[in-house]
Amino acid sequence: MSPEQKELIRLDPPSGFVFVNDHVYFSTEGTERVIFVHGVVFAHHDIADRAAEAYAMVSLFETGYASQNDIARAFKVSARSLRRYQERLEAGGLAAIARPDGRPSGDSQEPAKRRQRDQTILRLKVKGFSNRAIAGKLGLDEKIVRRRLRHLGWKASPEPAFAFSESESAKDITDVSEQAGLHNAGRRQKPRAIDEAESAPLSMDLNPLDRSMDRLLAAMGLLDDATPMFAKASSIPRAGVLLAVPPLVASGLLSVARKIYGSIGPAFYGLRTTLVAYILLALLRIPRPETLKEYAPDDLGRIVGLDRMPEVKTLRRKLSRLASLKGSWELGREMAIRRIRERGRLLGFLYVDGHVRAYHGKHTIAKGYDTRKRLAVPATTDYWINDRAGDPLFVVTADANSAMTKMLVPILAQVREWIGPDRRVTVVFDRGGWSPKLFCELLVMKFDILTYRKGRMRQIARKRFILRKARLDGRPVKYLLHDKAVRFLRGKLRLRQVTRLTENGHQTPVLTSRWDLRDIVIAHRMFERWRQENFFKYMRQEFLIDALADYEVEPDDPARSVSNPARKEVDKQLRLARAKLRELQETYGSTALDYLDGRSPTIRSFTAAEKKIRREIAEIRDRIAELAARRKSLPARVPLAEAHPGQEMLKLSTERKHLTNILKMVAYQIESELVGQVRPHYARAEDEGRTLIQAALQSPAAIEPVGNELRVTLRPLSSPHRSKALAALCGTLNQTGTQFPGTKLTMRFSVE
Repeated sequence: MSPEQKELIRLDPPSGFVFVNDHVYFSTEGTERVIFVHGVVFAHHDIADRAAEAYAMVSLFETGYASQNDIARAFKVSARSLRRYQERLEAGGLAAIARPDGRPSGDSQEPAKRRQRDQTILRLKVKGFSNRAIAGKLGLDEKIVRRRLRHLGWKASPEPAFAFSESESAKDITDVSEQAGLHNAGRRQKPRAIDEAESAPLSMDLNPLDRSMDRLLAAMGLLDDATPMFAKASSIPRAGVLLAVPPLVASGLLSVARKIYGSIGPAFYGLRTTLVAYILLALLRIPRPETLKEYAPDDLGRIVGLDRMPEVKTLRRKLSRLASLKGSWELGREMAIRRIRERGRLLGFLYVDGHVRAYHGKHTIAKGYDTRKRLAVPATTDYWINDRAGDPLFVVTADANSAMTKMLVPILAQVREWIGPDRRVTVVFDRGGWSPKLFCELLVMKFDILTYRKGRMRQIARKRFILRKARLDGRPVKYLLHDKAVRFLRGKLRLRQVTRLTENGHQTPVLTSRWDLRDIVIAHRMFERWRQENFFKYMRQEFLIDALADYEVEPDDPARSVSNPARKEVDKQLRLARAKLRELQETYGSTALDYLDGRSPTIRSFTAAEKKIRREIAEIRDRIAELAARRKSLPARVPLAEAHPGQEMLKLSTERKHLTNILKMVAYQIESELVGQVRPHYARAEDEGRTLIQAALQSPAAIEPVGNELRVTLRPLSSPHRSKALAALCGTLNQTGTQFPGTKLTMRFSVE
């Protein structure tokens, strides 16, 4: 145990105690009653203090230490009374909890200042301040402090004593004074801001494997996040995932999240613990809370310095709490800015693509086209922006399947703000972003474009293609290419078209505004989109990005502009009519040729057939003209309410999904960082780097806190050369001097 992990003297079980259940009991001596949980004092009050007694019973139930029936039996009250105490606590706090039925509440509206003062007094007392010191800090008489402590149920012994700096003391006073009263602990509160340099409070528990006291403090509203405490262990399953902690700290996720969200406490599993747990679980391929059921929570908890990893309901609740604070967009933005500063050299080319996630719930939501299924299905779309190496930069969860042509401008406007006004960046996207008008907008924003050409075009003669060879990104590349200038928008937009000829004769034209690059570089960067496609495939398989974070929906904006369904129907009829016209024209030509070649039996039969076909052609042309006129009269886009009259349109809630996407993106970036660090020491890193890192993260390891160090000793991998690469990675990570989040313990990695 580190010097920072202070010890608290435990009480032995008192004589003459009454059991509530196997681990909760109480003792009454005279008028004093002491309640114990796992042998640790949970509450202490005078038996004549009805409010304190009722509050203790409610706290035992709400913290999960005892059932309602067990509490009612042991304390000789009815379950109905216990439920009434809960309702009164919710409605009026401690002053109302033990109010007799039918009697006016009197002082139930206790002034907020008094509750804040009491909370501050109790917190400082737990931290080890003397009554005199508390009185001096708050400008009170010492007698008032003693009186308020007695009222709050504080007993002088056992009293933990903690080392406490003056600067931290002042900060605690400010923080606590901003919180609600004790009776609001654990309920909805506005998150308080936490200073960037603030460290986790010291633990009051003796045993790292039994955090009962810290859980009690959290239930009382006196703990924002549990301090990690590590116990020596010779082999902990999956403890190799601690290799991810240094790049996690370096990513800035924890500091950025603290800046945005502040605190989600009071809680045992606070903001830092929740984020560290989620990232490490994702890297262990446990990317959804539901899959935690298959793992032992105590084993996972020891990896992060807790007695238990947060379980399914807890982690789901923490994510919902974060989502309710609506900070995911700002979190993604700040993480992207940090990423840009670190990897600026890879931002010359940005790859943008939409990823459709199908929805199979009961609600009616907008449809999106799923290219894998080749079908329009209820879905929502995430737009991912990846750098030249294929690593994600940021993600945007679009509302109701917004098309790429609609999303590119606002997305790139943000990118331009982050990278500055003058930096040249080429945006690479697929045919979903095809729009010459959009190209003009992007060029005005000082972005170059690189995309596939859409539509029919005349084939280029094979002899006009030239074989180009080069070595790009460390490997040889060769293409058969044709290069020319093309114009759009009646000659106003001039772009460069580089067409690739494949071995089977297929021609793929690529458009770009980059005139300065060689044609082979243009082709290579376009066809490097496979990196982003591989990224999507990997994230689907390994991080389950297709999984819905929840099935919550919200009303869609009735004024939101959508494609006019009436115009879509006319377009469909036009396509059918034009196809019919082409068919009739081909039939007319065949009939004429038959006559000229002498295959018609008589001139009369030819005349009849020719007259019938000409009549059908005239009719279909009239039909096409009518449809074209109708199409012209219809607006291309209409409000959602007009497109679906009388139908309730909903959309998937995006906040939680966007948050989990960002966290999974950070996990992928961490994995990429580890692969990059092992690459100089592993010849097959390009093909097997992620496999190697996964094996290392999943491997068991010994953990031992020694002084101010947390020593992590990993098991060797399956072969000597892989173990050698792992040892080199450990050496690289040791050079960072990373401290485990929430502690002063410097991490030291090695291989057996």
